[in-house]
Amino acid sequence: MDVLSSRLILHPRDRERAVGFYRDVLGLAVSREFPGGTVFFAGQGFLEVSGSAQDGPSPDQVLWLQVRDLRGEFERLRERGVPVLAEPERKPWGLDEGWIADPDGMRIVLVEIPADHPIRVDQREP
Repeated sequence: MDVLSSRLILHPRDRERAVGFYRDVLGLAVSREFPGGTVFFAGQGFLEVSGSAQDGPSPDQVLWLQVRDLRGEFERLRERGVPVLAEPERKPWGLDEGWIADPDGMRIVLVEIPADHPIRVDQREP
């Protein structure tokens, strides 16, 4: 398979409320809009908010977003009334993570990768 692009598609209960959250509260930039949907830039991928759903998201679904300043983002989001599910902390696997939720209860983990984490350090022998 030769994957050229990817995106996560969310079907919210209230599309306008969800678009407002991702655009105005999280501050994701809009990639494109079409009738019934909005696509946001989400780092190296995309997040599409389109259609509608009767039920909320599954607890098995999580949106993972890497940020530069985890604690700074949490301060900003807390001021905007975003529900905090778990405060930022260093996890046993070495990433700094904190959890929030969107208006439908979609769990979002915000991640900061420390400078000395293996993801950032070249592990090859010199």
